[in-house]
Amino acid sequence: MDLIRQMVSEREWSQFHTPENLAKSISIESGELLESFQWGGEADIDEVQSELADVLTYCFLLADALGLDVDEIVQTKLGKTHEKYPVNLAKGRSTKYDRL
Repeated sequence: MDLIRQMVSEREWSQFHTPENLAKSISIESGELLESFQWGGEADIDEVQSELADVLTYCFLLADALGLDVDEIVQTKLGKTHEKYPVNLAKGRSTKYDRL
């Protein structure tokens, strides 16, 4: 995160990084990532890597702008998902939790 903050600071981009703008950017970059797979499952790995880096960068920036700890929010969400999808019911299935 320090490298991202440094890059943003050097360019004075934080003025544009409102939570709303960052959320929009995540969506836009996610669309570009999806576009890599538009015509089939085989995608150029370099293109995917670049677009995925953009998505992750904006995700980190949004978490930072909101004062959220990325590790903490992911662990919290995994805990909730663990409860919704017990291994004995969900293993090998893609069924939504309320239908297990």
